[in-house]
Amino acid sequence: MDYSVIDRYIDRLIEDTTPDKPIWNIENIKHGKAPGWNYIDGCMMTSLYTIYKQTGNKKYLDFIDNFVDFYVFEDGSIRGYELDTYNVDNINEGRILFDLYRETGKEKYKKAINLLYQQLLGQPRTGLGNFWHKKIYPNQVWLDGLYMAQVFYTRYETEFTGGKNYADIVGQFENVYKYMYDKDKKLYYHGWDYSKTAFWCDKNTGLSKSFWLRSVGWYTVGLVDAISYFADTAKQLKDRLIKIFRETVEGLERYIDPVGKMFYQVVDQGGREGNYLETSGSAMIAYAMMKGARLGYVDKRFAKVGEEVFNGICNKYLTETDGKLNLGGICLMAGLGPESNRKRDGTFEYYISEPVVENDAKGTGPFVMAYTEIKQL
Repeated sequence: MDYSVIDRYIDRLIEDTTPDKPIWNIENIKHGKAPGWNYIDGCMMTSLYTIYKQTGNKKYLDFIDNFVDFYVFEDGSIRGYELDTYNVDNINEGRILFDLYRETGKEKYKKAINLLYQQLLGQPRTGLGNFWHKKIYPNQVWLDGLYMAQVFYTRYETEFTGGKNYADIVGQFENVYKYMYDKDKKLYYHGWDYSKTAFWCDKNTGLSKSFWLRSVGWYTVGLVDAISYFADTAKQLKDRLIKIFRETVEGLERYIDPVGKMFYQVVDQGGREGNYLETSGSAMIAYAMMKGARLGYVDKRFAKVGEEVFNGICNKYLTETDGKLNLGGICLMAGLGPESNRKRDGTFEYYISEPVVENDAKGTGPFVMAYTEIKQL
């Protein structure tokens, strides 16, 4: 297919965005939130930096620096960020700070990196050592949290500590594999409550009820990105993660819809009434497959499999209206609890009830990430 339309789509996202009003942050726009540090913007910044590295076009770097500069103050404090909420989602956007510090030399970016690392050092943990997803979710581990925290954590360890805490990172992924992976279905449950007290969890296992696509996508991308930041000197630890990543990717292949070439919102319930092919999670897994194949973590054939999933997204959800490209099929949000929101109970019915939108960064960010891999095939 003609991928040049995607370059136009990316340009449109940049041209229609200011730091305080990013066009892709549908969630913030919808709820009238003040601009603040968040993982959604982080997805886009990471994606655009990869495009910059591939093209050498400085407009991308200038855009990223201008955007992030608005959020990071000279003392390293961050607009809208509160360390003591211990929310791992807030770590994700910190990934771009490593790149900006290297590119610009601005000390405030390094100070902000260290601020976010301080959160990780104090992040509450389960009895087995996994980070809580948020302070308001005691003892809960969500798949998405592995992407949000562990990639930044790995990069910090590689660049600043000589890998001192690599074993901790590997252990957190291995716990998720041990306790959240269904070895028969080859899928991960969205959430796990170590205390087994949350209203949404199975009281014997602590697990949530369903396999939500985007959470599986976050986790799979978290694995491949974290592995890619491990130093080569830590081969044994790195190989333990590669083994999990390989099994994860190989298990997911069976769930690709044979016609649409995408994954369903509730992964193992393809064809069930109300279920739909979803963009964000499909793009994440396409990215992970292509990157994993490129770096030799999985069989080379997964480059082609990932490309087919990416093309499936383009064919179904990339449309043009009045000369403007739009990316549809994106689940706006989903979560588990808290107690005051019992609608978020982890059932099939819940996951298909959340709004489906266009152009939200939880879809556009992974879509652009996957596109960066397409460009390298």
